[in-house]
Amino acid sequence: MTLILGLESSCDETAAALVDSDRRILAHRVAGQEAEHGPFGGVVPEIAARAHVDRLAPIVAGVLADAGVSLADVDAVAATAGPGLIGGVMVGLVTGKALAHAANKPLIAVNHLEGHALSPRLVEPGLAFPYLLLLVSGGHCQLLLVRGVGDYRRLATTIDDAAGEAFDKTAKLLGLGYPGGPAVERIAQDGNPHAVPLPRPLVGSAEPHFSFAGLKSAVARAAASETHSVPDLAASFQQAVVDCLVDRSRIALTACPEATAFVVAGGVAANGAIRTALTDLAARFDRPFVAPPLWLCTDNGAMIAWAGAERFAAGLFDDLSVAARPRWPLDPAAETVRGAGVKA
Repeated sequence: MTLILGLESSCDETAAALVDSDRRILAHRVAGQEAEHGPFGGVVPEIAARAHVDRLAPIVAGVLADAGVSLADVDAVAATAGPGLIGGVMVGLVTGKALAHAANKPLIAVNHLEGHALSPRLVEPGLAFPYLLLLVSGGHCQLLLVRGVGDYRRLATTIDDAAGEAFDKTAKLLGLGYPGGPAVERIAQDGNPHAVPLPRPLVGSAEPHFSFAGLKSAVARAAASETHSVPDLAASFQQAVVDCLVDRSRIALTACPEATAFVVAGGVAANGAIRTALTDLAARFDRPFVAPPLWLCTDNGAMIAWAGAERFAAGLFDDLSVAARPRWPLDPAAETVRGAGVKA
């Protein structure tokens, strides 16, 4: 059995966790930054980085104390090395390097997206490779065939905005505050999802990719017209996102008969309407549907520690000279799609 300390600081959550190779989460702590970023309606990178500097060391100390272990008991230190806001990524990675060096432990530089991609295996021991993953978060919206640790084939990506980005921008347009995703979901419960005619970009197209910029712009126009209630706008927007995700995932499921399961991960995977629709889609294809618990969908240290445990088992370690990366695709061989640029 191995014990991994995981550190996460790629955006606006400062997190650490201790996870062992038996899939036990010995301790985990997360500190959000809603109060710091709320007045600005979104994440301010410099403020996020400073908050990570202030919080990460006490959180690591707290996690070790919660588990009743010392740094000497840890087999390796796993830290997010990208992608993300570079200031925050650097805080976590430098901290991980310092801890690994001080304790003479291996360092594992984890791709944040791989943390999300492997997180379902932390709670579902029977989830076998290869599985189809819908990775849907604030910065990414991709469909990937997860063939093994470090082995990913990207089937689709967004050509503009990610779904989570569209949620946050819609929340800001509607005056719902930050974080946007949960705010939109809450008020959408009081609205009619069919009240506002909104586009479903690329739905019905043979192209496998996602697009949400046009949907966001349509919400802005509908809000400016002042002819719809905020709950109806939120519900209609959410339904449009659901329809886009289901349609694109349907194409990927059709193209991947070898997939053992249909899996969703990332912060947007915490949305109840999306989970329900994807569960129904998986059933139509006679595939098991796997989604981590809600707390494991948003950024956390446990998913980084588990990705570290998977990489540790595969003998994948990193030198202390490893660099932080603001962009880090899971499938670097994937073809760049129109409009995606570095987001691909």
